[in-house]
Amino acid sequence: MALGSIFNIQRYSLHDGPGIRTTVFFKGCPLDCWWCHNPESRSPDREPYVVESRCVKCGHCSSVCPRCAEGSHDDAEEFFPCMHCENDGDVCPVGARSILGTGYSVADLMKEILKDRIFFDESGGGVTFSGGEPLMQIDFLREILQACRKEGVHTAVDTSGFALREEVLSIAPLVDLFLYDVKAIDDMTHIQYVGVSNQSILDNFKALTAVHNNVWLRFPLIPTVNDGAQIEDLASFASTVGNVRQVNILPYHKVGSHKFSRIGETARLTGVEAPSDEAVEAAAECFRRRGLNVVVGG
Repeated sequence: MALGSIFNIQRYSLHDGPGIRTTVFFKGCPLDCWWCHNPESRSPDREPYVVESRCVKCGHCSSVCPRCAEGSHDDAEEFFPCMHCENDGDVCPVGARSILGTGYSVADLMKEILKDRIFFDESGGGVTFSGGEPLMQIDFLREILQACRKEGVHTAVDTSGFALREEVLSIAPLVDLFLYDVKAIDDMTHIQYVGVSNQSILDNFKALTAVHNNVWLRFPLIPTVNDGAQIEDLASFASTVGNVRQVNILPYHKVGSHKFSRIGETARLTGVEAPSDEAVEAAAECFRRRGLNVVVGG
């Protein structure tokens, strides 16, 4: 049986598909988006997560860290919590430091999901598997989707589509809704800001929509990065693919930028503001003119 690495289970989600949902965040992502709202999801490994504003500098985390005790951390005396050791999060008495990445069996994760079944049934909701990139843990994803199907739980998979085509298509019969993220239609832009070519992503999108009738295209609108003529090009692409149930335009915001410092990194996308309401509406109109159903947000 496969074991999944999960870094968060968010209940009562309202923006990851229809109804009230439980969103399960998988750890690990092959992309490196400059604007990532969950940078703690990128590494597949367990890692420290520090909320410095909670830290009272008691030093307890360093007192139980072997490397701190050896004096091998340059910042050990001036910065707490310790960013380096693999001690579990409960070493911090105020919750400033935790370790992200918990192993779940399919049975254990289903127990967590089914706690919210009453909300799914009443609202037409279900569970959304997000991340990170769920397809990086394809065996576990397939098994948990099969378990949900047996229990009659509506499933959504939020994916970048950056995976082997056979893996994407292998789970299609088990998924009720795909939330398919296309970061940029221009390949050079995609390589610069996401770290990989978008060719397989676009090809997989075509292949998926050919066999699945409930795919939502999600597009993060980021001024100076993927706006302007790129919006027209993406709208043209989506209209020629066919079988795209909905387009979600996700206006850029800075809500997740503070998370980079919590894993010891620095946010790279600086000086970019949220798009204006007029810019968002203009982008939406590009898709509507081509007969596509558009929702802002979600």
